[in-house]
Order: sequence, then structure tokens, then C-alpha cells
Amino acid sequence: MANIRLKKIILEVVENQLRENDPPVTRQAYQKLLDAGYSAREAKEKIGAVVLTEIYDVLKENQSYDEKKIWACFRRNGAAEYRF
Repeated sequence: MANIRLKKIILEVVENQLRENDPPVTRQAYQKLLDAGYSAREAKEKIGAVVLTEIYDVLKENQSYDEKKIWACFRRNGAAEYRF
């Protein structure tokens, strides 16, 4: 049950990022995934996996959010290798 709730929350984060275009890399990765043939849902889930990984790293390492790291991840593969 907790995983379903967490997934819903992370997907809300992705929706907010897309709506607000902040960070812009989210929309770019989303479009890249759509262009590669992923459905809108699949693309959002893959982006959500990247967001979740960054949240985990921030909490685990007690570090601040690293937008450059997210940019590098999305630019490298458009989040295609991630699964949520």
C-alpha cells in the first residue's frame, strides 16, 4: 500500500514539473520519451523514477538537490533506462 501512495505522490511531482516547466529538463525528457514511442504514462513513470532516485540520494547523503545531476541523467538517456 505504501508503494502505491509513494508512486502517486512522485507522479504528482512530475505533473507539477511538467505544468510549471521547472526544471525545463523534465519537459525535454518527457518529449524525448514520447518521441521514442513511450506512452504519456510510461514517460511520466520513467521520469518519476529519476525524481525518486534523486530524493533518495538527497535524504541518504544529507545533501542538497543537484539539478546538474538530474540534467546529466536526462540528457544521457532521456530516463529511458529507469523503471518505476
